[in-house]
Amino acid sequence: MENNQLQKNLGLGAALSTLIGGVIGAGVFFKPQAIYTATGGAPGLGMLGWVVAALITIAAGLTVAELAVVIPKTGGMMMYIEEVYGKKIGFLSGWVQALLFYPGMIAALAVIFSEQFAVLSGMAALKVPLAIVLILLVAFLNSVGSKSGSIIQNISTICKLAVLIGLIILGFVLGEGNNTVITPMTGEGVNVASAFGQILLAIFFAFDGWMNVTALAGEMKNPGKDLPKAIVGGISVVAAVYLIINVSYLWVAPASELANSVSPASLVATRILGPAGAKVIGIGMMVSVFGATNAYLFTGSRVLYALAQSKHLPLSEKISSLNKNQSPAFALLVLSLIAAVYALSGQFNLLTDLALFSVWIFIVLSFLAVIKLRKTQPNLVRSYKVPLYPIIPLVAIASGLFVLGSQLFNAPLLACGSIAIMLLGLPVYSIYEKKLSK
Repeated sequence: MENNQLQKNLGLGAALSTLIGGVIGAGVFFKPQAIYTATGGAPGLGMLGWVVAALITIAAGLTVAELAVVIPKTGGMMMYIEEVYGKKIGFLSGWVQALLFYPGMIAALAVIFSEQFAVLSGMAALKVPLAIVLILLVAFLNSVGSKSGSIIQNISTICKLAVLIGLIILGFVLGEGNNTVITPMTGEGVNVASAFGQILLAIFFAFDGWMNVTALAGEMKNPGKDLPKAIVGGISVVAAVYLIINVSYLWVAPASELANSVSPASLVATRILGPAGAKVIGIGMMVSVFGATNAYLFTGSRVLYALAQSKHLPLSEKISSLNKNQSPAFALLVLSLIAAVYALSGQFNLLTDLALFSVWIFIVLSFLAVIKLRKTQPNLVRSYKVPLYPIIPLVAIASGLFVLGSQLFNAPLLACGSIAIMLLGLPVYSIYEKKLSK
């Protein structure tokens, strides 16, 4: 090998498909149940939640896009944190992503994929083995090279959008449209403030993954121009799909029925197409989740690769190396093995809850970093600036603090466990820092 640097061969299309493919996964199919359960079976507050969450996510994307342009390095958020807050905090950011966030989300998606396969095939005994096989297969396909990973992402994104668009069209054409979409806001006896908090948390999970695309900045041909477009454009596409498909769901079945269905999409498909329709949607869900798994492995391996370049990890030299296809194959292997261990639990919600909390600490720090850099380096060349500064960054910060506060209130043990794993990174960093200083 002539060098150990990732090639700059990714364009706007690859970044867009990575964001859209990574965000649209399991949430759009499964979260309406949690949303309409929180509203007491009423549609209004749930639909309002989709609109508010979309606006907040766009504000977050607009904010982070400025950092992505100013610091266009492979590793994404970890590099922003390191640049603004120092190497130790940057390492902790990468540590949390590499040990908790990416493998946890990959494992959770693999579990959902295998569960859906078990429902369609009746072979429940294959659930855990299939989840592990899926993780290792996607890792292998990505090791062929970054172009291979982006091609897989492009194909799976097109397929999942086709399924969703088909479901939307069939819902509006074949659905009776007799159910209310906006009213009532909540069922009787529902605490609006508490319910809205639960709704936003559920929807933020459905939007999670938009930040992952920033990890590809070092491989993009023109990150200053294309990355902001990919972030804002991708989030906007996802938000539009989510809003329309939720109206389509309600066009076919009332919110009270969606609240009692584990898979609202399958319920809708069964209602308009019969049992065969449910199987078609089941396959569509598997395609969607496959694409999301690929996106998390594709971007997560870049974070681990960049983290290992600091020489503060065991096997740093191997993890930060590239194979003959210019792919971080060893980083892919390590990430997939951690995810495979997590997948043995078979617990989708547990894995996602554990993965999300600590990473949101650093997402909020990223939002704050935009304001800090504006003050400390006002003359820095910015080919893109957050519009309506500082209002939009403040909206992003407030939403992030809401996520952290809600997690601490609703799942304190998981939050504390996540923090404990994050803090384990400090002695690891100190040990290797001493070795490097000798």
